[in-house]
Amino acid sequence: MRRLLWPVVVLVLLLVLNVFFTPSFFSIEVKDGHLYGSLIDILRFGAPLILVSLGMTLVIATGGIDLSVGSVVAIAGALACLQISQDASVFTAVVLALGLSVVLGAWNGFLVAAVGIQPIIATLILMVAGRGLAQLITDGQIITINSPEYKLIGGGYWLTLPFSVILVIIVLGITAFLTRRLALGMLIESVGGNAEASRLAGIRSRGIIIMVYAFAALCAGVAGLMISSNVSSADGNNAGLWIELDAILAVVIGGTSLSGGRFSLSGTVLGALIIQTLTTTIYSIGVPPETTLLFKALVVTAVCLIQSPSFRAKVFRRRGRTAPPSPAAEEKVRVTA
Repeated sequence: MRRLLWPVVVLVLLLVLNVFFTPSFFSIEVKDGHLYGSLIDILRFGAPLILVSLGMTLVIATGGIDLSVGSVVAIAGALACLQISQDASVFTAVVLALGLSVVLGAWNGFLVAAVGIQPIIATLILMVAGRGLAQLITDGQIITINSPEYKLIGGGYWLTLPFSVILVIIVLGITAFLTRRLALGMLIESVGGNAEASRLAGIRSRGIIIMVYAFAALCAGVAGLMISSNVSSADGNNAGLWIELDAILAVVIGGTSLSGGRFSLSGTVLGALIIQTLTTTIYSIGVPPETTLLFKALVVTAVCLIQSPSFRAKVFRRRGRTAPPSPAAEEKVRVTA
């Protein structure tokens, strides 16, 4: 719980900051049986990032990284919209999009675990090629569709909540059960701590690595469906652009080490909510669009520094060194002498 203290503090501070610019920020109202409000919007627009971050958490826990999730987001949305525009059923479109996402993720895992390519290189290949594949699927155009059933995934409501938030809760619950109630989480952490030692201990590290990359791509695929269905269109060039970097930041803010090993799903969710709340705050305080990314980078850097135990220890140590000795300490020195 101590690792989650600073992310919680930062999230609360960002939420309170918004009240000064939007007095009704915390107000939630019901219209036509649906919940509306700024907090609901943060959850709804942050749902794709939370999903991608969950998959990224398990990949980073194995000591890897996945730079291709943004491209997978674009590919899944493009393929689903293409199928629907060609009069395919929503179920068929969703299955094909998610199936291709899993295949792409398993390919990343194969390159890392079986071929031995560094994760950053293996996923960089799909990051570049995947964006081209998404544009190939859309023929370089923005595919626009009109499907109320597909709209439900990212822009619809169910049981008064946004359906995308319900999807995130389901995926988070399943992931937490598999990794915390079963031995899978311990095996993932073992592979991330020392893959060779895990292999010698009888753990099938290659299979676990392939599985987590496939899961990360599956989460990215669902996020791609959310993003494309929310706007009822697919943009192979801009959909999911730079979401992989936000996901990595969310994982790091949540307390998971980039070197692999122990991971925190709850910390990752907090990290993703911090990034989405920060985005909302930037728009609320009127930061110029051309400086948004710079402002966001500065704030995230400050958050990471505040959260770092080593950084806080160095700051307090310097303060202790520069502080003047107390009269009691000086008297003790004289007596000793």
